[in-house]
Parts: sequence; structure tokens; C-alpha cells
Amino acid sequence: MAQGSIPSVFIDGESGTTGLQIVERLQGRSDLALRSLPPEHRKDPAAKRDLFAEVDLVILCLPDAAAKEATAVAAGLGARAPRLLDASTAHRVDPDWVYGVPELAPGQAARIAAAPRVANPGCYPTGGILLLRPLVEAGLLPPDYPVTVNAVSGYSGGGKAMIAAYEEAGAPAFELYGLGLEHKHLPELQHYSALTRRPIFVPSVGDFRQGMLVSAPLHLDLLNGRPSPAALEAALASYYAGQEFVRVVPAEPGGKLEPEALNNTDLVELRVYGSEARGQAVLVARLDNLGKGASGAAVQNMNLMLGLEAANRMERAA
Repeated sequence: MAQGSIPSVFIDGESGTTGLQIVERLQGRSDLALRSLPPEHRKDPAAKRDLFAEVDLVILCLPDAAAKEATAVAAGLGARAPRLLDASTAHRVDPDWVYGVPELAPGQAARIAAAPRVANPGCYPTGGILLLRPLVEAGLLPPDYPVTVNAVSGYSGGGKAMIAAYEEAGAPAFELYGLGLEHKHLPELQHYSALTRRPIFVPSVGDFRQGMLVSAPLHLDLLNGRPSPAALEAALASYYAGQEFVRVVPAEPGGKLEPEALNNTDLVELRVYGSEARGQAVLVARLDNLGKGASGAAVQNMNLMLGLEAANRMERAA
């Protein structure tokens, strides 16, 4: 980026769900130049390579195989290579990429800001990792605890085919999926939660467009020191003190929580429901799967990578 100029960004895959959301969030911003290819050249490798060489940052909103191909194109440019922010699953546990959850650990935001390549997180792992990592770091949750993560998402998280199925009234009101226990988000969920035992992950989708709940039940007598639900909440609150987009909030007395309250924001709310008498707790994260779970996270990471985070706040909450 030339001194005094504004950074330039190209979204490779801007017509997909995440790409469209990112474009919407960036429109009207005067602190960056959003570049694009004409529709007739979007599948032209030479045109794409030329544009890669002209911009400061490329956001990859592509299937995994195409994201790897685009990464190779960028690498072939040598000193002219742009920085990359990959929204696919392809590089999330690759040690050569920085994981794009700024709240993951102290110094993570700085690592993202300095990284040539950042892997945007998955929507489900964002909730699970934010719940579990602090408890492992605090020594409360043993890394080999048999964790189960249950989650429900709006259908917009499933891509064009799922969106079409639900909006054309051809899909069920609710369904579990990923029951082969090989969901593509499992590697990052385990790795960045600092778990040594592979968790069980049970995702589901409901007949609502966006919104997400991610939950993890715990037996308190199997945790180190047998902490109370209040102690778990305190550990989360301490870990995220001062964070703008991750909020630890008290659990509602009624014991109910719906998934859509944070839609069109970039916030995550973390709660601890529990019964000290029963020795049980349930950790719950609520977020917008299109916000902090996808395009909102991408814009947060982009702002950090381009040094724009101070001038452009992500939060859209009223």
C-alpha cells in the first residue's frame, strides 16, 4: 500500500452468502477501496491473478478446493502477493495461518494484525471455542473432558442449496445433521478449545433464516475443583473483560433462550445455566451466524489486518 493511499480489498467469491454480506458491510466506507472483477472475468485465472497483484488484501469466500487454488495463485506472485483472509475451512488449523478469533487469547488481535494469512473461523466453533477455551486456560475444564457441543443455526448458514430448500418450503422445520460425527468444524473446535479429547459435536438447523445457539453441558464433579456455575461464569467474565464483541451475561431465571436476538449484530453473548444442587451446568453462546459467525468476523479481521479497527466499529446493536 502506497503511503497516503487507502487500502484496496478484493472479495473472491462475492456472490456467495458470506461474500454478499461482506460487500454489504463495506459499501459506503471511505477508508478502503473495494475492487471487483466484471462477471464475465470472474472465472478467468489471468484476470484474477492480475487483480490479486494490484490489491492489498483478498478475502476468499470460496469452497475449500478453490480457496487452496487461490492461495497458490497469491503465493506465485512473490513480493506482489496480497495478504489473504480465508473464509473457507481449508486453512483453519494450518500452522502457517493465524486463526481469526481476536478474543481467543491475549495477543491474538496483534497476531491477526501482523499476519500475511488469516483463517476466518467457522460459526459453530466461534461459539464453542469462546465458551470452552477460557475454562481450560483457567484449569477448571480438564483438556480430556468428554465435551459434547450441541448447536442450532438458522438455515442461512447452510449455503445456497439449504437456503433454497427452506425458502421454497421444501425442508423440515428442524433437523439434526452431521450425525456421522465428521463435521468439518470439528478440527478447529478441538484445536482452539485446547482439548486433547475429540469432542462430540451435534449440529442442527431450524426453520429461521439466521441466528445461532451453541451449548455444552458439564458435570461439575468432573471439573477440577468442582466449581460452581457462578465460578464458571466468573472465569468467562474475567477472560473477556474489556472485549467489545464478547459479552458474558447472567442466565435468565426462566431457563429459556431463543437464537435470533443478536441477528444483524456482531456480538456474542455467553451464559452459564446451572444447578449447584444437581452438580450440573450448561454453557451457552448466542450469536448471529452471519455476523460474528461469518461476515462480521471477516470484517473485524480485515479491519485489524489493514489497521482500520479504531475508526470503524463493527457493532450494529441498537
